[in-house]
Amino acid sequence: MATDFWSSTHYKRWLVDRATLRQARADDLLYVDDPEHLDFLALYFGELIVKLGRKLRVLPQRVIATATVFFRRFYLKNSYCETDPFIVVAACCYLAAKAEEFPMHIKVIAVDARDLFAQEPYNVKNFPSDNAKLAEMEFYLVDDLECDLTVFHPYRTLLALCKKSDASGDPADEEEAGELGVGIVGEDGPRYWGTGQGQLELPPNGLQTAWFIVNDTYRSELCLLYSPHLLAVAALYMTCVFHPATAARLASASAAAPGGSGGAPDPPPRRSSRQAAERKLPAQDPLAFLAALNVSLPLVATIVQEIIAMYALWDRYKEDAATADPGGTPDSRGDDEGGVVTPAQLTAILSKMREARAQEVAHPSNGRPFAVNKMLERTQAAG
Repeated sequence: MATDFWSSTHYKRWLVDRATLRQARADDLLYVDDPEHLDFLALYFGELIVKLGRKLRVLPQRVIATATVFFRRFYLKNSYCETDPFIVVAACCYLAAKAEEFPMHIKVIAVDARDLFAQEPYNVKNFPSDNAKLAEMEFYLVDDLECDLTVFHPYRTLLALCKKSDASGDPADEEEAGELGVGIVGEDGPRYWGTGQGQLELPPNGLQTAWFIVNDTYRSELCLLYSPHLLAVAALYMTCVFHPATAARLASASAAAPGGSGGAPDPPPRRSSRQAAERKLPAQDPLAFLAALNVSLPLVATIVQEIIAMYALWDRYKEDAATADPGGTPDSRGDDEGGVVTPAQLTAILSKMREARAQEVAHPSNGRPFAVNKMLERTQAAG
């Protein structure tokens, strides 16, 4: 198990580019009317994993995040139309719980998953009741993951970059936050993402806001595209902009800086007050702290834009079918924004994709059985 991200399989094998993601969805694109539907399916299954984790009640956020990463990695090599994503979701949660040393009995996960998937809007009536099916799916999952079960998350960087808040309810005080590794704490652990000088002081609930933004990134495929420490820095930057107390501190620090919006710099203090002024520490500038990190700020800005685009897509994803457009299809459009999409619509799209793929496999257009096609492809690939 690698304690260094840069020597881990996460960094060496499982960070891909956009072209790889497009290639992974090439088969699925043949069976959807709009490529945007696949983006909604990524959000759909991210939400489904969170729901299953909450239904299990004891899975911490770190386990849910790891299960989501396993799901994304599995579908780099597979397609939605050729697999059953629901049993993959259950297997990812089961495997992630073991990988994060929070094991659960397979029967518990199978029962809760079957109960959740049978409800609206999923209506999965054929989820296997035999635990052996879930265990078999775990075997295939581990094989496609190439036994790379160590996952690094942005939470590690958040805790190392920021001082813990004394306010109750701070994620830094939660049990699942302690993932810096054995013998490593936020104050003295190795900091590969920057200089390691000092920590960012956020107002109360500032770290919690960044924590929630990181949670939200798992609704997309950003965990496959960017290193965890970059996602953490992007979440902190967004916190500086959108969290009211942090934004107010940023504005005050900017106004107090020389040449800032506060006008002419203050005159030097009188001799009698100079000693008191020396004891007063200057206000910390959060953006200056982030700029001093050894990361690419243009790349961080790109990640921020992608997170904002993910939120725009998520805003159109409505759990309540009553808020959907009257047309009832994802292609319908609202007044000033894209059409509202519901889980029920995505379930129908997924079923249509799988049925179309199954029909094509049974009756291929070239007249040759699907198994023969696969054998020919493998023979040609082997030379």
